[in-house]
Amino acid sequence: MAGDAAAQSDPCRTRVPLVLRQPVPRHTVAAADRDAVTTGDGLRLRTPRQGAHGPADLPMTPPACLGIVDWGIGGIGLVRELDRHVPALPVLYWSDAGATPYGRMCSADLTARLHAVVSELARRGATEVVLACNAASTVTPRLSRAPVPVEGIIRHGLASVPDDVRGPVGVVGGRRTIASGCYRRGLARPGREVLSRVAQPLSAHIEAGTTGSPGFIADLRRIVAPLQRAHAVVLACTHYPAVNDWFTDALPDATLIDPAQRLAAAIAARHPAAQAGPVAPRTYLTSGDTEAMRRGAALAWGVELVAKPAVTLDELHTRFH
Repeated sequence: MAGDAAAQSDPCRTRVPLVLRQPVPRHTVAAADRDAVTTGDGLRLRTPRQGAHGPADLPMTPPACLGIVDWGIGGIGLVRELDRHVPALPVLYWSDAGATPYGRMCSADLTARLHAVVSELARRGATEVVLACNAASTVTPRLSRAPVPVEGIIRHGLASVPDDVRGPVGVVGGRRTIASGCYRRGLARPGREVLSRVAQPLSAHIEAGTTGSPGFIADLRRIVAPLQRAHAVVLACTHYPAVNDWFTDALPDATLIDPAQRLAAAIAARHPAAQAGPVAPRTYLTSGDTEAMRRGAALAWGVELVAKPAVTLDELHTRFH
């Protein structure tokens, strides 16, 4: 992937850019939506309307482009999965490290922030957006009025745990993800114990490139100590698969589950034409420090990329509020 991750012109830009301050059209239910169908993954996709004599009034469909949102570099693990499953699908990645960490925002502020980011990605040509962040995904139902379909990762994490796992199931995630109870409720089965652990310090280590340090090892051991009985452990933060080997050493008897793998497979199923061919452009944007993103991606994922500055927080506020 490294050779394809260099800075490029926006590969997904197929629409006429909106005039500054012009609001992005909301995703409302109109006559054209009566022909919408819901896929097995919950995304609403429109089917062409037929004219009186056949498909004479077919609307022009923009080329597919996937927007990915994460606060930092965790979602790059999803991009690596997409390189295997659907390489020819263009990707527009937004790291929102310039904003308050998503796990610290209240639901209203997080929803508003994500709506602005999704709207900007849609303006740049994204035809759908996935939230490669469990904290962000806790407010996915609130984003139904976004200009393009938005999909969260939590339900893929839930679906990745086999029903026949009757022993304890562990979940490690950020504070907001664990406090939301999404995994605790979604994984509950008769006779099954769900063990949840806040692992907030680990994502900070991964972003900072301090994995393997004494501080990281101490934090990891403390966090997973109550999970030694778990038969399976869900890595409910997209950062954690970057240190999968460390988790394996710390939890040798547990099956580790990465929700991004199932999410990538679901995306590939929606885009069969992109499952083969050369790797399409992957464009990386960040509202934070571009050099910090480049360094973090290289250390955590072994991915060499060039990050471009995204619009500033003030610009987003001006455009979409």
